[in-house]
Amino acid sequence: MPHVLKITALACAAVLAAAAADNQLTAQEKSAGWRLLFDGKTYAGWEDPTKKSPPGDAFTIEDGCLKSLPHPKIEEDLFTLETFRDFELEFDWKISPGGNSGVKYRIQERVMLADEVSGQKFEDRANASMKNRRKDRPAKGQEYVIGFEYQVLDNEKNPDARRGANHQAGALYDMLAPLKDATKPVGEFNHSRLVVKGDAVEHWLNGVKVVDGSLAAPEVAKGTGARWGTDSPVYELLVKHPKKDCQISLQNHSSDAWFKNIKIRKL
Repeated sequence: MPHVLKITALACAAVLAAAAADNQLTAQEKSAGWRLLFDGKTYAGWEDPTKKSPPGDAFTIEDGCLKSLPHPKIEEDLFTLETFRDFELEFDWKISPGGNSGVKYRIQERVMLADEVSGQKFEDRANASMKNRRKDRPAKGQEYVIGFEYQVLDNEKNPDARRGANHQAGALYDMLAPLKDATKPVGEFNHSRLVVKGDAVEHWLNGVKVVDGSLAAPEVAKGTGARWGTDSPVYELLVKHPKKDCQISLQNHSSDAWFKNIKIRKL
């Protein structure tokens, strides 16, 4: 190989290597306004679950990933410290066989659920918890997050996928179905992109735009009303979504799920 060509090939390889580095930004990304939400090593920029009382056990940091864990004592999401309104978010994720998780945005409310009552529907429990809020952080329990969700799922083995396309990976959960199944095989990392501007939302999965819709779409009210009832405080928050500057969270749905290369830029 001629000397010049060899240098060019090495330079190209170096650029590709830099672009592929986990939990880092390229110079081009920095100049375009991107910043990391996860440094690959710490909870910097997130509500640190280890510093809560009692400490949270729903997430850990493993192999350069934020990882949700099954069957925690307190089932809760991992939340950004900062709030966001209009933004573009990218992240890589993989899910365990049969697993379920998600990324929640435009979060309107968080509520620690009342103790479970035998035979009580989850939605009834959440509605009751909204009306009569508990003020403690229990040693065992669940915090429910009221917001919009980019669904993360094993479409093959998780039964939620069979409840309808709007429950499958890439969906605006329970509201807008993905246009196609663009997931990679379970165990491989998927690349997702989420764009939120005003009421307009786009969900991308592995380079495919799978959702292009609006948080004010009739499907939002229809899906929310069918699940929660139109007189529910949850319905009121999701249909009107008055809060615009909101946290973003990684969901713990009692499954192993891994997240890395989480970056954001405000629009």
